[in-house]
Amino acid sequence: MKRAFRSFLDHCIQTGSLTVELPDGERLTAGDGTGLPLIVTINDNRAIRELFFHPQMALGELFTDARLTVAGGSLYDLLELLGHNLRSLTPPQFGQVRHVLRNVFDRWTRRNSERLSRHNVHHHYDIDDRIYELFLDSDRQYSCGYFETPGESLDAAQLAKKRHVTAKLLIKPGAKVLDIGSGWGGLALYLADVAGADVTGLTLSPEQLKVAQRRAGERGLSSRVRFRLQDYRALTERFDRIVSVGMFEHVGLRDYETYFNVVRESLEEDGIAVIHSIGRLDGRSAMNPWFAKYIFPGSYVPSLAEVFPAIESAGLIVTDIEILRLHYAETLRAWRCRFMTRRSEAAALLGERFCRMWEFYLAAGEAGFRYGGLMVFQVQLAKKIDTVPITRDYIRAEEERLRSHEAALANRSVAAE
Repeated sequence: MKRAFRSFLDHCIQTGSLTVELPDGERLTAGDGTGLPLIVTINDNRAIRELFFHPQMALGELFTDARLTVAGGSLYDLLELLGHNLRSLTPPQFGQVRHVLRNVFDRWTRRNSERLSRHNVHHHYDIDDRIYELFLDSDRQYSCGYFETPGESLDAAQLAKKRHVTAKLLIKPGAKVLDIGSGWGGLALYLADVAGADVTGLTLSPEQLKVAQRRAGERGLSSRVRFRLQDYRALTERFDRIVSVGMFEHVGLRDYETYFNVVRESLEEDGIAVIHSIGRLDGRSAMNPWFAKYIFPGSYVPSLAEVFPAIESAGLIVTDIEILRLHYAETLRAWRCRFMTRRSEAAALLGERFCRMWEFYLAAGEAGFRYGGLMVFQVQLAKKIDTVPITRDYIRAEEERLRSHEAALANRSVAAE
């Protein structure tokens, strides 16, 4: 096994500097000697076999269980090294066959019933609520920010995201807006407070529902923002605008047609919908097995080729699409830095093993957006071809209008104090 693992290591790591210390003390080196001199220590012989046969699953599991440790740099430094060597990360004798089989299985089983959807949401979002306070922005935006300038703060990027999405909705005061997957309510509250909309937010998380309703009450917006514990498939009303940020990843591949049919049926004839979701730049691919098991069960990251047929089948028109390439990498970097700064608080809440799992989640997520073919897409949909202006200039104009409303609200808040 050791000889095969050495060959595997040499095949996978062509650039960089990596030393792997085995349980018996032997050290294997790989790479061309450039970059940080990273040292990975493997603490038991079974871990070697797991890494060889199932590297995508094993790396996260071994780090989470402290059976694999990193020195000479951070976990992210190791994942960045692997990212630079990504094309050779699976053993040539097994990798292609395993990828094809997993992809076929994933496509046939990736369906989420209402019951399963609630279970999946509970798995990730209904853990101790205080964990999210450790790394999210002040508005608890748990999705990709929009970094308008290099070095922008996380709070500024998340406000810019809300503004950017809202601008594409072209909301008039009093418009009825549906937010599918409203989370802790930040976007819905923005739509009501800044854009003047009447908002209905849907979530499957009881914990998020309580927080969102409390926030609406604290800001005096309960009459204009209503949050419901409801699956999107149970909708019966119609809305002028529909928005969904960071929820489509949880729909499930086999439910795309159902999802977009619901969007069509719930949208007024002159309505606009904006869907913001993680996607793939490199075509169809199975969900990373570690993320699917430990972080987002039931989720699926689609290519646009998998999304567009369902949109067309529903009779909706794509009126705009934007690809956000590195914005989520920057968002995850900010989350990771914040989490690591307050790691001891997280350990006190949920233990050391949880911290290692969460560290791997945030670091691997960032690496995935930088090196693993991930991106975010924002697709704007309508029923009629002339619903939105024929050029994209209106987006910038709407952003400036919303920005001025934000400033006016901030000034009134200061004056009230």
